[in-house]
Amino acid sequence: MSPATPAPKSGGAALELLVHGVGGATPQDMLGDPRTVRVTGDTTAAMHRRTDDLDAEDHPERYAERPVPEAYCWSNLTSGNGARALWLLLLPFMVANLAHWMRPPAKGRPRLVRLYGVLVRLVALTLTVLLTAAACEVALDLTAWQCAGSAACTEDRSWLGFLSAERGGWWSQPGRRLGLAAVVPAALVGLLWYLSNRTWSAYEAQRPPTGYEDAPAEPAEAEPAEAESAESDSSATADGESADAATPTELRPALGRPGFWYGRRLVARLRAAHTAAGFLTVAAAVTGAAARHDRGASSALLEALAWSLQAAFVVLAAVVLRVVCRRGRSEKRLDLRLERALVSWLPGASLVLLALAVLHAGWSRPEWRSAGTLPGDAAFGVLTLAQGGLVVALGVVAFLLHRPHREPRTALYGLGGPAVAMLACALGGVMSGGVAQRMADWLDGPGTPGMGAGSPVAPPVLLSWQASVIPVLLLMLLAPVVFLAVRTARAARRLGPVVEAEYGTEDPDPVRTARIAAGRATAGLTDAAPVLVGIVSGATLLLGAASVAGAWASGNVPGRAFDGAHPAIASAADTAQSLGSWMIGFGFLLFVTWGRRAYKDASARRTIGILWDVGTFWPRAAHPFAPPCYAERAVPDLTWRMSSWTRHTGGRLVISGHSQGSVLAAAAVWQLAPATRGRVALLTYGSPLERLYGRWFPAYFGPGPLRALHRTVHCWSNLYRATDPIGGPVRVPAEGAKPAVDRAVLLDPLVYGRTHEHPLPEPILGHSDYQADPVFAAERSVLLDRLPPALPRQRDGGADDQADQGSSGRSSG
Repeated sequence: MSPATPAPKSGGAALELLVHGVGGATPQDMLGDPRTVRVTGDTTAAMHRRTDDLDAEDHPERYAERPVPEAYCWSNLTSGNGARALWLLLLPFMVANLAHWMRPPAKGRPRLVRLYGVLVRLVALTLTVLLTAAACEVALDLTAWQCAGSAACTEDRSWLGFLSAERGGWWSQPGRRLGLAAVVPAALVGLLWYLSNRTWSAYEAQRPPTGYEDAPAEPAEAEPAEAESAESDSSATADGESADAATPTELRPALGRPGFWYGRRLVARLRAAHTAAGFLTVAAAVTGAAARHDRGASSALLEALAWSLQAAFVVLAAVVLRVVCRRGRSEKRLDLRLERALVSWLPGASLVLLALAVLHAGWSRPEWRSAGTLPGDAAFGVLTLAQGGLVVALGVVAFLLHRPHREPRTALYGLGGPAVAMLACALGGVMSGGVAQRMADWLDGPGTPGMGAGSPVAPPVLLSWQASVIPVLLLMLLAPVVFLAVRTARAARRLGPVVEAEYGTEDPDPVRTARIAAGRATAGLTDAAPVLVGIVSGATLLLGAASVAGAWASGNVPGRAFDGAHPAIASAADTAQSLGSWMIGFGFLLFVTWGRRAYKDASARRTIGILWDVGTFWPRAAHPFAPPCYAERAVPDLTWRMSSWTRHTGGRLVISGHSQGSVLAAAAVWQLAPATRGRVALLTYGSPLERLYGRWFPAYFGPGPLRALHRTVHCWSNLYRATDPIGGPVRVPAEGAKPAVDRAVLLDPLVYGRTHEHPLPEPILGHSDYQADPVFAAERSVLLDRLPPALPRQRDGGADDQADQGSSGRSSG
């Protein structure tokens, strides 16, 4: 690795702030020195320096000709202790949350923006209900209702003996069995609430810097009431465009707004609503069975109680929908308010209703017997239709938002959000169907669930249909995968002469040329990701609709629905059901085993952490049970550090971000005051700012916001390689005296063959180790020298220093 810092010859004191990318890096690697020390922060995220540079602020004369290197390490935010392996089970929630931020840019269309946010939040709510319904299916239906009510099922399972209807014990009545089993899904909902509340305190409770001299924070009561109902980024300046008459706060793009990285109020409100929805789902499963029995019984009192519980359920469900649909994020100011009454009483009231439902179901009914599936299994079909309808409506809104400002680089022509929302629903279906299929398979023996004659246990018919379409979906994907493989191979052959021409080799090596060309062609597959996502989402939507239609039309599993059809059709249906049942169960087991391995293996946990590095960058705006947003800790950390350095020393600063670190760097620079941004240089390398974020999140990283960032920082350079599958150009052109952001594409490998300077073959680095390229050090020196000279150092102890330093610690001076 090259030295961490070059040696600029002029300009005075300077700080080089390094931010690593996905997967993490050690301070020793980032700083190129085995002796490092933490100067501020904690074990989760911290700033580190070389031991020799610890007292740099006290001796500025030592750094007149070179910058002070400082590394920000944040990898423990996503891949720290083993408990974070459990975040894998929250994957559908995380994907749904991403869909919220994928909307197209919108200027002057706040109603459509609000509608987009409402639809995504409703999709997220259905995922919570689906997960809880899956837990109810396993605990209440398959175990307590079907298996415990069948002598054949409980015969070989002693752990269910006390629930067996054949033994006639106190717990043998169906209502009491359901009440006991309801503890499992209710505990799951409580665990999700606890994790969401706990991770908020650990990750997202860091307040962004306030008190900028040019953009003072507004008091809580200063925001108009109507602004509270606006979705994020819905003003006229939302997409990086500004009007001459705008205030300094309005000139900031969405990522620069004071309240963007502090969504406590919305997360708390959604947490209360989703927790209540989970408890209500369990209450509906328990009450529905008891109410169905009581309507045919002679007890008027029990029937009246059932109607009362159902009426209370409808009221609370309406309140939940109102809370979810009512308001979005408030970002124009730092919103510190919390609706404590709502946050407390809504989950509490739902839990009380669940307790009353359990008491009602546990009332003695000696004549009650459980048979068939638990009443209410049609809920899975209703949920599937609701999710499909919401995704289609979301697609219509996204199309209307994208149409006036069509940007050719935007993924799926603005339909990326709906497509990803559909994938979230598919993941939720795989997880819920997988656990139900595996549990039914375990209780029912070796046969395919629902296929055995006189089977005592069978999951809902729709889940079997949904499992059966998985092999069909994989077959549909085979054609585009083969097409991409052939296209990549052809691209590699075409790139061979280009590679040899770029290196100017006189003695080409076909093997070496083929490897370099293949690396470039394979890296280009990233740009085909939107097409694959679109195909998968569209096929999932159509196959999901077909599964609902098949289940409701036949009332039987696919293997039985085609018994009278042509033998080939009947055989295909039976094979699809058997394979699908195995695949969906295997998918769920894969989640569990991968999570278990990550819990015990730190290297596996880091691999999962890479997934969270990308997926949890965005705040929890749609689903409160999604994994926590690490940027709500990392962005304030970086903003405080840059602000404290420039305010305290008056010196220059270059923030250097690799991969996901470049996204954090850009977000932190947006949060700075304009005067501070004017003293900051931005160096990005291997950056997905445009290739990933600009295409999939155009309202926040599209051409408008990136050009606005170029205008507001003093200087910005971006380095990338053709072999990098993640990073790429940011496509920001020159503007006025500022040159274009992208530098010439870096050669990878550095040399083609063996030379006297490189006697061994140089590796193809792809996305890693950009600092090994001499261009990196040279470009960093250019940026530092372009910054204005350091200002006279301010005196310690000033009020401004104290306000700006806050918790920045020792490294602030």
